[in-house]
Amino acid sequence: MFKKKECVAMLLAGGQGSRLYALTTKTAKPAVPFGGKYRIIDFTLSNCINSGIDTVGVLTQYQPLVLNEYIGNGQPWDLDRANGGVSVLPPYQGKKSADWYKGTANAIYQNLQFINRYDPDYVLILSGDHIYKMDYDKMLRHHKAMGADCTIAVIDVPIEEASRFGIMSTNPDGTIYKFSEKPKNPDSTSASMGIYIFNKDKLQKYLTEDEEDEASSNDFGKNIIPKMLAAGEKMVAYPFEGYWKDVGTISSLWEANMDLIGKDPVLDLGDPDWRIFSKNQSGGPQFVARGARIENCYITDGCEIYGTVINSVLGSGVKVGHGAYVKDSVLMGDTDIAPGATVNYSILDTGVTVGAGATVGAAKEKAKGITVLGEDVCVSSGATVEDGAIISEM
Repeated sequence: MFKKKECVAMLLAGGQGSRLYALTTKTAKPAVPFGGKYRIIDFTLSNCINSGIDTVGVLTQYQPLVLNEYIGNGQPWDLDRANGGVSVLPPYQGKKSADWYKGTANAIYQNLQFINRYDPDYVLILSGDHIYKMDYDKMLRHHKAMGADCTIAVIDVPIEEASRFGIMSTNPDGTIYKFSEKPKNPDSTSASMGIYIFNKDKLQKYLTEDEEDEASSNDFGKNIIPKMLAAGEKMVAYPFEGYWKDVGTISSLWEANMDLIGKDPVLDLGDPDWRIFSKNQSGGPQFVARGARIENCYITDGCEIYGTVINSVLGSGVKVGHGAYVKDSVLMGDTDIAPGATVNYSILDTGVTVGAGATVGAAKEKAKGITVLGEDVCVSSGATVEDGAIISEM
């Protein structure tokens, strides 16, 4: 018998993440490393437990092995609960058929049984590929105070970027009267963050109707939200003013890492009142050799620095050899930069080796784009990887 929960969170983590190219060849996007010791999904899971939400379903699909292993029993996020906690929810063989998740709405529909076992009053829908710190309990209190059927978290974006998002037009009290999915000519700058709170009964009703519509894309933004709005349901926007970054592209992932180390960092991961929890444990102390040079960097446990590292984020166990030079780059765990090698304006996935005297990328000011090396790629000694290249294997 499962104990009733006021609110259950459903975390969509099954997307392919194709715009991250080599970084998601073997790994689901939410499991991509970030900020040295974290993975992208750490932020949403940490937000849940910090907000008092202790029942989370994680919907996986694409390349789930690393993500499933990483989540485990949920202990690092205090989500190893006898009643609730975290549950990994892949597509499964049902009595009538077996289907991949066809869209965000269909993914939740296929897991209504999981939701209903806790008989919640509210369901929180989240995405596993955003970097942000947010108190979902405040959003839930706003939802209840407004008497809403659905509340959508929104963030103000520049008008020139608004066409990339679902855009809300609202009345002075925050109620939504118009929703446009990626409009060519947006009339508002209130962009959906892909974070929704639904009254459970309303959610179940519209998901069931959507599933019966063969013409539907089974998507919240394209189908569920417009249908609820057209039916006169009370839809409310919840404005969010903190840091939020959709890290679905190479450039946005690089920018979010750099936001940790600017002159005035806009993303603070050291706040003791809102910890971001991670499964990654300490890899031992860092070692900085005599003559090494480090400027404005995020250096994680277990790194060994003998060369020069400037304006970069280093994951655990990274080694930068004598005479090596790293700048404006993100090096994920267990990367080895051999003596005399140069890495500029690049993202290197876990296990990458750059041989002695090799060159990866070019100075940011001259580069055609960010250079990306996928997991376990090995660059031969003396070789050159051109700036802007994206390489899964060599």
